[in-house]
Amino acid sequence: MKKFSQISVGDEFFSECTFSPQDLDSHLSFSGIKNVVYEKGSDDGQGKMVSGRAILARMEGEFTRLDEMYGNLLIFYGVDGDPAWNGRQTRFLKPVLTGERVRIKFTVSDKRDLNNDFGLISIDFEGLDDGGRTVLISKRNLYQMKKEPPAG
Repeated sequence: MKKFSQISVGDEFFSECTFSPQDLDSHLSFSGIKNVVYEKGSDDGQGKMVSGRAILARMEGEFTRLDEMYGNLLIFYGVDGDPAWNGRQTRFLKPVLTGERVRIKFTVSDKRDLNNDFGLISIDFEGLDDGGRTVLISKRNLYQMKKEPPAG
């Protein structure tokens, strides 16, 4: 685990995930989303389209489970959006289907002190499919981070 003081702007961390049909069904059930696009499989039988919110939630989950992050007190603080994108935050560039693997790159895009106990880190998410095509970009996801991890 890295402490707040050990994290720098530009640091990159990596993970990957796959969405099973059961993962999608669980997300849809929990979120209450009812949309035929997520219920119907693709025409070629390759899988169902995964909800964008499900992808973002899984990416956040993968971020919190990174060896470098797990053990820290991280609180999702909000989303600032990217000034270069007129304050927009997330773009879904290609559908993700159940069974497809998504490789995720997390980049620290900003870091600042909030007070004596907490700092704020901005994390950019980028998801790529197996062909190396970008499926999602999400900028400036903010996490409040305790400067000293909880004991034990």
